[in-house]
Amino acid sequence: QMADLLFREVESFVPLIALVFFYLQNNTIKTSRYNVFNFLPLNLFEQFQRLANAYFLVLLFLQLIPQISSLAWYTTVIPLMVVLSITAVKDAIDDMVKWLPGPLADILLLSSSEPYSLTYIETAELDGPEITEPGLFLLNFSSGKVTCESPNNKLDKFTGILTYKGKDFTLDHDKLLLRGCIIRNTDWCYGLVIYTGPDTKLMQNCGKSTFKRTHMDHLLNVLVVWIFLFLGSMCFILAIGHGIWENKKGYYFQNYLPWKEYVPSSAVSAILVFWSYFIILNTMVPISLYVSVEIIRLGNSCYINWDRKMFYAPKNSPAQARTTTLNEELGQVKYVFSDKTGTLTQNIMVFNKCSINGMFYGHVYDKKGMKVEVSEETEKVDFSYNKLADPKFSFYDKTLVEAVKKGDRWVHLFFLSLSLCHTVMSEEKVEGKLVYQAQSPDEGALVTAARNFGFVFRYRTSETIAVVEMGETRVYQLLAILDFNNVRKRMSIVVRTPEDRVMLFCKGADTILCQLLHPSCRFLRDVTMEHLDDFAIEGLRTLMVAYRELDNSFFQAWSKKHSEACLSLENREHKMSSVYEEIEKDMMLLGATAIEDKLQDGVPETVATLNKAQIKMWVLTGDKQETAVNIAYACNIFEEEMDGMFIVEGKNNETKGPVLRAFLGNLKCGFVLMLQAYALEGNLELELVRTACMCKGVICCRMTPLQKAQVVEMVKRYKKVVTLAIGDGANDVSMIKAAHIGVGISGQEGMQAMLNSDYAFSQFRYLQRLLLVHGRWSYNRMCKFLSYFFYKNFAFTLVHFWYAFFSGFSAQTVYDTWFITFYNLVYTSLPVLGLSLFDQDVNETWSLRFPELYEPGQHNLYFNKKEFVKCLVHGIYSSFILFFIPMGTIYNSVRSDGKEISDYQSFSLIVQTSLLWVVTMQIALETTYWTMISHIFTWGSLGFYFCILFFLYSDGLCLMFPNVFQFLGKAMNTLNLPQMWLSIVLSVILCILPVIGYQFLKPLFWPVNVDKIMDRIHLSTKLPLPPPTRTKLKYASCRHSAYAFSHKQGFGALITSGKILRSRVSKKNSFLFKKSFWIKKKKKKKKKKKKKKKKRWFLP
Repeated sequence: QMADLLFREVESFVPLIALVFFYLQNNTIKTSRYNVFNFLPLNLFEQFQRLANAYFLVLLFLQLIPQISSLAWYTTVIPLMVVLSITAVKDAIDDMVKWLPGPLADILLLSSSEPYSLTYIETAELDGPEITEPGLFLLNFSSGKVTCESPNNKLDKFTGILTYKGKDFTLDHDKLLLRGCIIRNTDWCYGLVIYTGPDTKLMQNCGKSTFKRTHMDHLLNVLVVWIFLFLGSMCFILAIGHGIWENKKGYYFQNYLPWKEYVPSSAVSAILVFWSYFIILNTMVPISLYVSVEIIRLGNSCYINWDRKMFYAPKNSPAQARTTTLNEELGQVKYVFSDKTGTLTQNIMVFNKCSINGMFYGHVYDKKGMKVEVSEETEKVDFSYNKLADPKFSFYDKTLVEAVKKGDRWVHLFFLSLSLCHTVMSEEKVEGKLVYQAQSPDEGALVTAARNFGFVFRYRTSETIAVVEMGETRVYQLLAILDFNNVRKRMSIVVRTPEDRVMLFCKGADTILCQLLHPSCRFLRDVTMEHLDDFAIEGLRTLMVAYRELDNSFFQAWSKKHSEACLSLENREHKMSSVYEEIEKDMMLLGATAIEDKLQDGVPETVATLNKAQIKMWVLTGDKQETAVNIAYACNIFEEEMDGMFIVEGKNNETKGPVLRAFLGNLKCGFVLMLQAYALEGNLELELVRTACMCKGVICCRMTPLQKAQVVEMVKRYKKVVTLAIGDGANDVSMIKAAHIGVGISGQEGMQAMLNSDYAFSQFRYLQRLLLVHGRWSYNRMCKFLSYFFYKNFAFTLVHFWYAFFSGFSAQTVYDTWFITFYNLVYTSLPVLGLSLFDQDVNETWSLRFPELYEPGQHNLYFNKKEFVKCLVHGIYSSFILFFIPMGTIYNSVRSDGKEISDYQSFSLIVQTSLLWVVTMQIALETTYWTMISHIFTWGSLGFYFCILFFLYSDGLCLMFPNVFQFLGKAMNTLNLPQMWLSIVLSVILCILPVIGYQFLKPLFWPVNVDKIMDRIHLSTKLPLPPPTRTKLKYASCRHSAYAFSHKQGFGALITSGKILRSRVSKKNSFLFKKSFWIKKKKKKKKKKKKKKKKRWFLP
């Protein structure tokens, strides 16, 4: 009965809990890692992953035991609280910068202002599909029901059923407006929210936020373990020594030094002394280490924020260090994973040059007939004769306009072809103000070029196309559109002219169209191909243009075959392709176009510089292969020296595995690799990574957001190197999160990438400055800081070890208590911070002039386990000198008045003063760039020590607080001793001399590449600075197609159906639920989306 009662009680609470849970849910998206509730526990958990913090927590508990503690508990609690608080505040600020709230959703389109409820959108932030298995769930509303798949990350697929008034309508992804899309040229639209907040498809692709720690942090954790073991071994040795001493001498000395009542034997005393020495020697890992590290990182982050040379004036946008924990990691990057559109390019297509009937147009010549480069001062072509010209269009070769005005038949036919052969939509809300809706930006550029040269595409219907030719409107009857696809690599249009001539116009890849030309075009083809080579060398995107006049009877017969193929239920696409080939042959060549996919300023030079720094660059893009290759040549990723290109296209292990292994066996470093998205499937990751990492360049095409992250994770898993991902769109967020360092470009594709990044700026070219200047300086400074910090604390702490042999292993300290307190906090803090914030081995000019200087960071040569051992050995040696030299100078010594000076307090003062002189001279040797602040910090700290010394050891202070300040009069008495200054001089010479000798001999006997470069720099500083050599952009000299056309299949049928054409449609007829306007789309061939900015039409 009790069980039944309890079950009923629990059962009654279930609906209440479910209701509360339901109302707590919302569609808010947050990119932060913390919230109000989890900040404290999660941040403390992350901070105590640093073993040093955990070490001091254990030390705190030990200090609470009075039997073993020789220091008060608050000496550890206060510094630990300060360290944890400062780090927590910094982490909170870093996380708040990345906090992005906002209600966002994926919406099912119901109705819009456009005919047939179409909606024009840009999909710039989205990429292609991702494969997962969906489930089903229900969404109910008052007059209908939607049954659709559960939230998933498939961007190009959506399956659902809309039940309305007893009838079912199928839903697919073309009816879904995804979060991240931008609605264009649509007055209004209505929709039903399907997925919200984190359930949206784009957020499903963004991946999880992880706390990023540097390789240096992980190394410090290992070194803390080493120090802990070394500390334990020293304490064990000293405890054994104490036990032996107490057993042989202390036991018989109890009349003068009685044992405590809780110490029954020497063994128990040894155990207690073990823990006492554990507390005394804890300064081997001072708690100020991490505070200093955070201050250094904060300072170097400010340098990035303040860098005027990374400020982009057109957008008033400075560089931003959105985190302060990864600065030294910037100096260790080996692989850069870059998005293409908006990151390398401006996503702006410009009609740059063309070839018409064997004539080259686009070059600019001066009055002497010499070719000149186009610049801002170059005079533009005047299109004032054309009232419908686009004022934003620029062209510089006046000969082409002259040919148009003279009525050159071939030039007119060329531009007529561009004004007819496309799927662009025209909108003219204001008379004479045309707005083109192009499905791809390159197609829009071609139609705009034809418009400016006098062949203006004005409007179209499902059966006609109107073109204003040199001011005269002519209407062409649209007979057929032979649609583009990635296999055909071309599109054609068949029209009937006002003169009743049937014409076919075609544009496409030169490799395809050359095979379809009439034999009489052989000579013109060869000339045009030479021009195409010139276009390709300049990194331009090319298309070849041709036409064919058709016999009317031939066309009628062909049209009948075309209709039969369209209505075929089996092998429709194959039959239509065969029909297309029957008419697309024996064409006459008109010429070729060259479009510039405008790169961001300085991209090729930046890529070349990064290559010199041994930084490998991979381009991960959602675009197709041709477009990616074209950009790779333009960006200098593919060069003339490359030995060949290897393309991985297999879809299973049986096809990919043998090919990869065979290629790997014959691989040369000059090869480049092309990866399709599906090449990542299977379990051949290791072979794929080995192959890719040996290639000079890697391009990954058709990548979805999660696949981009998968590539980054794959390299991180198998190559222990630092990775950096850079992008500008929401589809790059997962890649940015996956890499060790994420860089966001504040471009034209929203703020998602920047808000999820660790560093942000406006231009790709700033990446070389971020890495080669700020990154390298930060890495060098951090390495110098850690080396010096560990050294000075080893030298400081290990003096206690030598002193133990002369103090009966009694756990007595060598130094005055106040010196121990101030050593890291005051006396040595500013010099090391000055070194870590201002030091430069070379200035920024030489850093960029010699990118090879970046290489040591990639291999972590300046601070690693080997360098740590060197610091330890150096510290042990210095502590030995610092103990025995002062001891030797005052042993059995007396003052001029005959009094002994070999007392404990005098010895302590001599040792600590010698120590400060040694570590100060050591940091002076490490400093390569002296500023006024460096001098003040270094020598001022030493002078401040003597000021504090006289204050702490003054008569008044010691008489007022005799139990706290016990070194009465020792400062003046000891500093007057010649033995004191002899000890300082000998200690400095003996400690510094080996360092000077090592620094002198190392470049002579063990030189590395950096040493040779530094010699060149030092030699160059004595001579006038040579002008910087401009990077010469290299492209493959062999013939390659520069064809790139970011178009999509399916719009030809959409145009000829008339469904996307404006007409007077009543509002009630435009509504989705009217049965007469529910149109079932033809089943499309599955294609992956492009990341290019595309206009897509949605048909509900």
